[in-house]
Amino acid sequence: MRAVIQRVSQASVRVEGKQIGQISHGLLVFLCVMQGDTLKTAEKMVSKIVNMRIFKDEKGRMNRALHDSDGDVLLISQFTLAADLRGGNRPGFSAAAPPETGQSMYEHCIDTFRAKGVLVQTGVFGANMEVSLVNDGPVTISVEI
Repeated sequence: MRAVIQRVSQASVRVEGKQIGQISHGLLVFLCVMQGDTLKTAEKMVSKIVNMRIFKDEKGRMNRALHDSDGDVLLISQFTLAADLRGGNRPGFSAAAPPETGQSMYEHCIDTFRAKGVLVQTGVFGANMEVSLVNDGPVTISVEI
């Protein structure tokens, strides 16, 4: 499983011109389910994201996790994180999980975030989405589990 995580002061997602998700403070997470990922992989990824200490403490150091900063999550499925350009200039995506598996795992991640008490907004799996954000920092971290 791969994720690109951005600390944001605001983020939103639109599908077909309609805003369907928005957060003010927290993490924008682009998530790609890969071939071979399991429910355990998804749970480890969510735990990693929830517990990453990338929010500023009272001294201005990145020392607080999502719960410590009252942050929310905007979770966007993005199979293009599986892109492989080793064979040329056109990316291949064969390392991504099939759509049915990807959607099921994506939904499991949503449920896992919510079970951990995180307010989660989402995009629409497989849809063409327009994502807007204001990166706070900027802080952008990629994670692979």
